[in-house]
Amino acid sequence: MTNETPDDLQYTDSHEWIDDRGDARRIGITDFAQDELGDVVFVELPEEGESLESGTACAVVESIKAVSDIYTPVSGTVTATNDDVLDRPELLNTDPYGEGWLFEIDGQVPDDALDADDYREQTE
Repeated sequence: MTNETPDDLQYTDSHEWIDDRGDARRIGITDFAQDELGDVVFVELPEEGESLESGTACAVVESIKAVSDIYTPVSGTVTATNDDVLDRPELLNTDPYGEGWLFEIDGQVPDDALDADDYREQTE
């Protein structure tokens, strides 16, 4: 199965995506990650205003198959969280790059972020 990997995002080895088109970096899990997890049934997000260090676990996604930590790829302060995924965790499955985003953070994209082509190679 081919997973969706939008060209206008950046990616991490741990299957998070980074959208740096706004004032803050928007973070979510990739289509590949949600497919591997299966049906998502629970999401825990960081707190707005929380300071995070790149590479640390900051959220939890629970599916029918597993519980997975989500790692922030960006150091900074959480500026927004997507409370819709708390009530409707299935958004991570149905729209991982849209309504299924997790949080926004005011930091810089790391130098080791992958572009879409590199991420596709990693997940093939």
